[in-house]
Parts: sequence; structure tokens; C-alpha cells
Amino acid sequence: MSTATISAPSAAAPRADYLFLAISILATAVLVALVLLDGQRASAALIIGGFGLGVAFLKAEFSYTASWRRFLTRGEAGGLIGGLIVIAIAAVAVVPVAALWQGYGGAIAPLGPSLIIGALVFGVGMQLGNGCGSGTLYTVGGGSGRMLITLAFFVIGSVFGSLSLPAFLAMGGLDPILASDYLGPWGGLIATLASLAVAAAIMITVARKRGANYKPSRNYIIGGIVIGLLCVFVFFAGGHPWSVTFGYTVWGAKIFQALGYDFSQAAFWQWAGPKHALAESVLSDTSSLTDFGIIFGAMAAAAATKRYANAPWPPLGSLLAAAVGGLLMGWGARLGFGCNIGAFVGGVASGSLHGWVWFAMALVGSLIGIRLRPLFGLSRE
Repeated sequence: MSTATISAPSAAAPRADYLFLAISILATAVLVALVLLDGQRASAALIIGGFGLGVAFLKAEFSYTASWRRFLTRGEAGGLIGGLIVIAIAAVAVVPVAALWQGYGGAIAPLGPSLIIGALVFGVGMQLGNGCGSGTLYTVGGGSGRMLITLAFFVIGSVFGSLSLPAFLAMGGLDPILASDYLGPWGGLIATLASLAVAAAIMITVARKRGANYKPSRNYIIGGIVIGLLCVFVFFAGGHPWSVTFGYTVWGAKIFQALGYDFSQAAFWQWAGPKHALAESVLSDTSSLTDFGIIFGAMAAAAATKRYANAPWPPLGSLLAAAVGGLLMGWGARLGFGCNIGAFVGGVASGSLHGWVWFAMALVGSLIGIRLRPLFGLSRE
């Protein structure tokens, strides 16, 4: 993902853009009030947690997409290590609580063609779109016009992915493999943390062999800790690990439905969860609540220090890459059971093997996407 497109301050520029700061805070307050009026305290917590995530991502410039690109092109591993910090903190809560407490569950998914193809395609898309699921949200909130294009096509691609998923699941695969199912809640946690240590060791080894930096920056260490703790907060508020892209799918389906599309024959939208989400308000969808919070949190963080969204639109090639990348990410996220957050962070933090499979395939997809970037006038780095 990329950081928000915000102009550098000049001597005459205001220290804060009070209009957008007020809009972001007021919009968040309205959302919180609406769900509290309906008696949904957990929903209010999710919005507030999302707001905090938006602030944390933007202030730390915490970028999964850029970190992966730096690792693949230069061998730099600091950003990836920062991402593992997030997962380790989340796992300490998610693995044992999901196994021991009724009403809580992890992010789990089967291993099969759907996961492999979806993650691969998502990886290509994130390097063209210049952001993953959470990155798209916080950069849109931070004022990036380009990422509005990515988000719009991400939403469209998600709907197409929802229509494709049942056919890919019919191809078969292995049932979810969860560490706590084999080793118990605490053994599963130890195995999960050990897998993160092994991954970190591999990343550091690659960086050393390429003569690159492997130490996370101060921003990534602090950002990783804060984001990890907020992931725990969102987990306890929502009953499952933080997810992003299901909200996009719901938004897209509601728009398509308003335009006259009938989902009654679409298998995905007859499953209990999606069917309920499509029938009810977006404020009843946990993914949407955190998504809204992230957008407004990033907007507040951006507007609090600089003039908001004061940058020219990028070239046509870059906008085309944003559209193509968004479509690929949307389609891939549904087939692959999420993005960097829902599938990778949530999956690994749950002790589910599919999270590591997703990461491996999305990394391969990112390598392909990096090689395609020059076709759209984008740098490989």
C-alpha cells in the first residue's frame, strides 16, 4: 500500500485543515451515535477501533505493499518484520481466546485452488493498485484521489469475486488446518509464534545475503505495536479477527442491487452470512464498521497537520493501473478469503495454515505485479 497523497507544507500553508478535521470527527461521532441508539456497543467499539487504526497506519506510514516491494526488489526486510510484529501481538489473544471462549472465532479457510489463485491474483493487483485492503482505506482517508479509483474498482471486483467463489470452492481442497486443533490453545499459540520467528529468520537471512537492511524503522516498530494492540481490541469487540474486504463486497452488492441486479440466484449471496449482510444495514456489518472508522481516522490524522488532499491527479497510466489493480484485488480477495489483513494477518494470528499459504502465493503475485508496473508508467521500486 502507499501513503496518502498529501502535499508538502509550505510557509503559507495552514498547520491544519480544520474543515476536513471537523468532518472526520463529526462523521465518526454520527456513526457511533447511530449504533449506540440501536444498543450496539460493540459496533461503536469497532468504529472507534477502526478510527484508531486509520490514525496509526497513516502516522506510521505503515505500508504492506511498499514493504513487500522493497523486499522483492532490494531485499530489505524491515517492513516485513514490522508486519510480523502486528501478527505476533494479535496471535497472543486470538489463538487461545478463539479456542477457549464461546462466541469468539479465528480467521480460518480451506486450502485449495480458490485460496491459491485468489492470493496470487491479489498480489498482482496490490502492486498495480499500490495498496492492499487496509492501505486503500487509509490512503483514501488520507486524501489520495488515485486511491479512490483503486477503491471503486476494488468494490466492483469484490462483487465479481463473490459470484466466482462457489465454482472455485467446488474444485475441492483440504479442510482448514488450525494449530490449536492439533496442539491445544497454548500449544497452538507457541506453534504460531514459532512460525513467525522462523519467517523472520528467513527474511533476515535473505536481507543479509543481499546486503540490505533488515531492521524495522522506529515508525514500523511503534506502528506495529499500536496496530497489533488495536487488532486485539477489534477482535474482542467483533468476536473475530479484523477483516476489511468483506465490507467492500457488501457495499458493491448493495450498489448492484440498487441498480436492479438480482442476487437471488447467486449461491454466495444465499449463504447465511452474506445473505444477512445484504439484507441488513451496512452498520450491522463488522467489516464495514471498521472500514468506515479507518477512513475517517486517516482523514483526521491527515487534516490535523497539513492541508488536505492538495495534490494533482497522477497520469492516465497510473490511474489505469489503479483501476486494474483494484479489480484484481477485489476478485482475488473474495477467492482468497481476504487481503493482507483478513487472510494473512488474521489467518496467521489465528494459527491457521491458510494464512501462510496466502502469504506465499501473494508474494509470488507481487513479484509479477512489480514486473508489470512499468507498463503503466510506474517504477518497479
